[in-house]
Amino acid sequence: MTAAAPCPEFVLPPQVWRGRELAQAQERTLPTGHAALDAQLPGGGWPLGSLVEVLQQEQQQHVWQLVGPALAQAMQPRGEPAVLVNAPYQPFGPSLRALGIVPERLLCVHAEKPAARLWAAEQSLHCADVCAVLAWLPQARSEDLRRLHLCAQASEKLLVVFRPMPARHQSSPARLRLMVQGAEEMQVSILKRRGPPLLQPLALQAQPARLAALLAARKSRRTAEPAVPPRSGSHVLDRTATLAG
Repeated sequence: MTAAAPCPEFVLPPQVWRGRELAQAQERTLPTGHAALDAQLPGGGWPLGSLVEVLQQEQQQHVWQLVGPALAQAMQPRGEPAVLVNAPYQPFGPSLRALGIVPERLLCVHAEKPAARLWAAEQSLHCADVCAVLAWLPQARSEDLRRLHLCAQASEKLLVVFRPMPARHQSSPARLRLMVQGAEEMQVSILKRRGPPLLQPLALQAQPARLAALLAARKSRRTAEPAVPPRSGSHVLDRTATLAG
């Protein structure tokens, strides 16, 4: 008997991916600026032309350290502006410049009603001169997010929507969904991606490299300095005793 020839491995088209593997379809991405995060994302970065959802315990926590490096890249080629919809705090110019972001190219839009915020994000995605949209939409519904996702697909821009932590239990059309926690260290959990789930969160640097180096140098100097023994007694009482003598 002759041995049966092995069956050739079936090759999936690029648009189809196995659940145990990261998707390999050719799509435009933008490096996040965090090598550990890029290694866990299909295409090695933020997907362009789709919704990226970031869940936070506190608004504005780690926002610029997470998306700042990619935003700086998106704004550099032609100096196109980026739009911030309903950002909870005024961006701090010097910190943005340290990341390579020109503060004058950030357009801040504030609106009281959720419908107005959604409309502002949609119109920003339709604008040809805008390179990216960051929107804080805590009250957005699943159908609202789907509209933004479709707008992003038509424009191929970077779209990041920030929502509170309880939204984790709601359905979302986002292709990539992250949860950001931590204080001194940024803990990033990948809740949804085109690939297998990531069981452990990623520990990313929560401070700019230059600031982290300065703080580390300051801490080492404090550790190296000899401790000065405290003087016994009260300074006021010592002075009084001196005058009395």
